[in-house]
Amino acid sequence: MKQTKRLVLALLLTAAIAGGCSKGASSETEPAAGTAYNAESGLLPSGSDAGTTAENGEQMTASKNQPTADSGSAMEEENAGPVFAEVSVHDPSIIKADGIYYIYGSHLQSAKSADLVRWTSISSGVKDGNPLIPNVTTEMAEALEWGQTDTFWAGDVIELADGKFYMYYSVCKGDSPRAAIGLAVSDSPEGPFSNVGILLKSGMWGEKSEDGIVYDPTIHPNTIDPHTFFDHEGLLWMVYGSYSGGIFILKMDPATGLPLPDQGYGKKLLGANHSRIEAPYILYSPEAGYYYLFLSYGGLDASGGYNIRVARSKQPDGPYLDSEGQDMIKAGGAAGSFFDDRAIEPYGVKLMGNFLLRRQPGEAGGGIGAGYVSPGHNSAFYDEEQRSYYLIFHTRFPYKGEQYEVRVHQMYINADGWPVVSPQRYSGEPDGTFAEADIPGGYKAVNHGKDISNEVKESVLLELKADGSIAGDWSGTWTLTGDGKCEVTLNGTLFKGMFVKQWDAVARQETMSFTALSNNGEAVWGSAIVEREVN
Repeated sequence: MKQTKRLVLALLLTAAIAGGCSKGASSETEPAAGTAYNAESGLLPSGSDAGTTAENGEQMTASKNQPTADSGSAMEEENAGPVFAEVSVHDPSIIKADGIYYIYGSHLQSAKSADLVRWTSISSGVKDGNPLIPNVTTEMAEALEWGQTDTFWAGDVIELADGKFYMYYSVCKGDSPRAAIGLAVSDSPEGPFSNVGILLKSGMWGEKSEDGIVYDPTIHPNTIDPHTFFDHEGLLWMVYGSYSGGIFILKMDPATGLPLPDQGYGKKLLGANHSRIEAPYILYSPEAGYYYLFLSYGGLDASGGYNIRVARSKQPDGPYLDSEGQDMIKAGGAAGSFFDDRAIEPYGVKLMGNFLLRRQPGEAGGGIGAGYVSPGHNSAFYDEEQRSYYLIFHTRFPYKGEQYEVRVHQMYINADGWPVVSPQRYSGEPDGTFAEADIPGGYKAVNHGKDISNEVKESVLLELKADGSIAGDWSGTWTLTGDGKCEVTLNGTLFKGMFVKQWDAVARQETMSFTALSNNGEAVWGSAIVEREVN
């Protein structure tokens, strides 16, 4: 730890001489053309593929079922720690069945894992022979024709009381809200699923909508991105929506998986006038007694500024409030606006956006460090036995274009009852035990802010001192409040969260980190700097 302190003090001195400012990623020199850059573990080994393009145009990892050095994947080495097997599933929605985790995404992509670390692909591509729906072009002809598309967008699967698996699929034209949500059923989470039919439609220009009035995209939903869940009383709900008129929720029949009658589009939770809000997912916390509504703001591509937000309610159908007490029903653009990001930025707790924890000179590991670009469209899972929370999402990476992979991070509930997300990806092992004496040292830190932007927020350098003070690019204090919970004050703003000891995929060892939220809904992360060992 003394070596780490000496390192960070030297780095801070260098930063002070240079003016004490960290540069945005846009000011950095990108890797040379043809260089496969790894945002978490450095350059790819010679001869490795940086990725290939699937038939549907999505960027796929070349060997998605094998451990690689790409985007933070761990290579299997002696005493190397966890081994990750990556997979590319866009918009991953998770369930657990018979001890196995399954994720389902757009383009009929799916994968499975026994540990949330090593993933195996099950399916990809809307084409006959896909094991989820083997005769998809004929089985789903009605939905594909209505959506004027040849692919599927984000879907969701849930197991009901009859032991069958219910897939809520969605299709969309893409350049308009002409879309549909339908239902298919299978005896197995791996398919084959048989079509039941379309449940909801949108985008019927000049015609009556599900609400009985002429469809209006500024107030009515784009019927995609479904998530179906049980509340803590055993009632079944489906939340859905993307852009257009906002996010809606419906009561469902737990016996049939169909919407209860006479609801139209259901109850509106937030959004309006084509606000860039989508991918709703609701998770109940028995620990906090809240329903958490996760959302993605912005655009999903590498330049879209996709970011993950959350609001909460005591009831599954709202009202949902953010950490400032703002009702999310107000999160929407003004009449006549279109993609007005400034109008929605103030609403919702921002858990994660573009960032780079830049590796410092002399620091362990390789490459530029650990970072994500446009992380989003998450699902979430609560392990009742372990009382652990997990956030599952897809992400792109700095300097890697549209290539994406699935990532899993643990979450924790802070003192104010809000989820905070671990800075390090989940490695399959319980968090390490630590003492207060393990905390002092040099850290890289990033504040995710509240903006919707394609800017990659770069880390600053801090020193957390044994006396509870913080020095460096930001000043402040830190203190443990019990059971790993902490309060961190940075430049006068109080953040509440957790200190955790986790596997660092760049440093290749367990390190200390912290994650915390402010009252205005900004997340701050810190990751300890580990000096490279010199033989």
